[in-house]
Amino acid sequence: MKLNELQPHHGAVKNKKRVGRGISAGQGKTAGKGHKGQKTRSGDRTLPPFFEGGQTPFHLRVPKRGFTNPTRKEYTPVNVKVLNRLFEDGAEITPQELIQKGLCSKGDLVKILGDGKLEKKLNVKAHAFSKSAIKKIEEAGGSWEVIPE
Repeated sequence: MKLNELQPHHGAVKNKKRVGRGISAGQGKTAGKGHKGQKTRSGDRTLPPFFEGGQTPFHLRVPKRGFTNPTRKEYTPVNVKVLNRLFEDGAEITPQELIQKGLCSKGDLVKILGDGKLEKKLNVKAHAFSKSAIKKIEEAGGSWEVIPE
């Protein structure tokens, strides 16, 4: 057998149905599209998967629940134990320092939380602090400052 003699099995390849080419094309009067209706007309009339034929769509029929607060502020949490591990004694910690260490992204609001032990004197500047974090920073001899958002 040679490469130029290779052929697909008989019946494996079919000619494409050429729709809308008249009666002589072999699909009869309606060209295989049935009688009347949106999908029988010519032109590109693709419909989205949620279309229900003019009936009120499901996403509009279902009642809506809940509330989204448009003025919500989302903070990136950073625990005191992480600050203790990553920074030297006497360091000044700002959101820019936290971005460099990979703890938050640019533009994030940072909140310092009080999980873990703090054994170093740190000067921390952040957008928000928990009460336990403030207590631990002050007990270690450090200072804290709230940055305006």
